[in-house]
Amino acid sequence: TPTCQLFTGHLGCGKSTELLRLKAELEVEQFHVVYFESTHVLEMADVDVTDILLAIAGQVSESLEGMKIRLKPRYFSKLFGEVVDFLQTPIDVGVEAELSVGIAKITAKTKESPQLRRRLRDYLEPRTANILQSINQELLEPANKELKARGKKGLVVIVDNLDRVAIRPLPSGRSLPEYLFIQRGEQLRKLNCHVVYTIPLALTFSNDSAELQHRLGGGVAPKMLPMIPVRLRSGEIFPQGLSMMRQMVLARGFPDILPSDRLGLITEVFDSLETLDRLCLMSGGHVRDLLGLLFDCLREQDPPFERECVELVIQRQRDYRANAIDPHEWELIFQVVQQQRVRGDIEYHTLLRSLFVFEYRDHQGAWFAVNPVLAETEKFKSWLNDTHK
Repeated sequence: TPTCQLFTGHLGCGKSTELLRLKAELEVEQFHVVYFESTHVLEMADVDVTDILLAIAGQVSESLEGMKIRLKPRYFSKLFGEVVDFLQTPIDVGVEAELSVGIAKITAKTKESPQLRRRLRDYLEPRTANILQSINQELLEPANKELKARGKKGLVVIVDNLDRVAIRPLPSGRSLPEYLFIQRGEQLRKLNCHVVYTIPLALTFSNDSAELQHRLGGGVAPKMLPMIPVRLRSGEIFPQGLSMMRQMVLARGFPDILPSDRLGLITEVFDSLETLDRLCLMSGGHVRDLLGLLFDCLREQDPPFERECVELVIQRQRDYRANAIDPHEWELIFQVVQQQRVRGDIEYHTLLRSLFVFEYRDHQGAWFAVNPVLAETEKFKSWLNDTHK
């Protein structure tokens, strides 16, 4: 039975790495996996369900063609001809062209012009049910049959970066992600293969999160990839999390050495273990931030990095992040720190998307903390003082 899995987490916390690992594991299990980044094939500020379905059809078709499996859905051959006539713009979609080529040509043409894209969408939207039916019956079902004949267990599609769709309000009052994943979620779930969608983190805080789970997730809650905790709720250092972040840095310096042996080589990269730990703790367990801080150290000097260099890089990051925060956002940050939770509106989504606040999980559930870089600003320290008087 086809499954639909939802995956989410903060920007830069390692979702793509996990999805690529999932792809590798599924391939070992003899599944045929089609992984693609939606940012490469979709217009993230202006996307609709038909765009996503066509992108999936195009990517699956291209992957199968690479295995010499050529399927030509009759419905699409007819549809392409009608689209070209309707748009009244020259697009060379030959009758014999592969499905992936036809979709790529139409997508490329409409990507150039928002006006053309809207006209194409107006034409395709009423035909969504037929498009879905054709993808299932003329592409995915024969593909699964052919793949199984070749010893595969089935087809899995992983749609990465779909969490990056613009969080913009639509005339209906709903945001674009709510429209795509909740209002139209049932259509995205109806594909006859296993699908993994990355979805915006904000949807899991939305009042409609139960509806999202029901419509798109088939009753299964989205999988959430939190930050790696380097501290506990209480503020104490969490040794296991800190150890992981250390290894993330050291693995880049000594990729071929056993993790346990790398610890003896710390002084080749940092002047002391404390300096490395300072860098790891200031990342808050955010993978991309840690690597960004490390890269900034490299721009300052060659290893081993001195504490002074690390502090300079941290200070620069602190100023850069703090400059972006307006008074209203500071108030939201203070509320999150006090209440230990994030509400589901667009303002709170700003905090998560801008990495002002990080989310963690423990046996009690989700908890939130201010980005450690911001926790050292004068603004935050004086607020903390005032609240604890």
